[in-house]
Amino acid sequence: ILEDVGLNIVARTINNLPQPNEFDAEHRKWRNDVINAAKKHNEKNGKPLAFTHGVAAKLINIYLKSIFVCSGSHGDPKVKAIHPPIDSVLLDALYRQNIGQNRNAWQSARNTRWSKLNSQQYENVINAIQHTIPAGSGLWRIEEYWQGFQ
Repeated sequence: ILEDVGLNIVARTINNLPQPNEFDAEHRKWRNDVINAAKKHNEKNGKPLAFTHGVAAKLINIYLKSIFVCSGSHGDPKVKAIHPPIDSVLLDALYRQNIGQNRNAWQSARNTRWSKLNSQQYENVINAIQHTIPAGSGLWRIEEYWQGFQ
């Protein structure tokens, strides 16, 4: 699916990442492309895969994070714009600790569930993260609150 939408080309070099001010719009396009590409693949029962924006975003975000953030390029402005993977563990921690005084945003996303987020709901979570993280920091910094298997 990632190859179908050309993310393997983006992943070749930081130069292929969009500019920070263009990242959110490009991410929206990638999510739509991933959702459409997923429909060309079938589940075990023969039905086409049905990705939501939350699922498409998580696939994209983990892929880009593993290539750029975890490779030591986390200080590059283009890499700082990469969205963090969103899941229930992160949203629960953000809500419990009222990170960024955004409890309502975190609760709204928790109520919907990350895997069911539509485009606007997903972007609301990213906007809340952008307003929570100190200016100039990578969005992935929000993951310090992720309380998974540490």
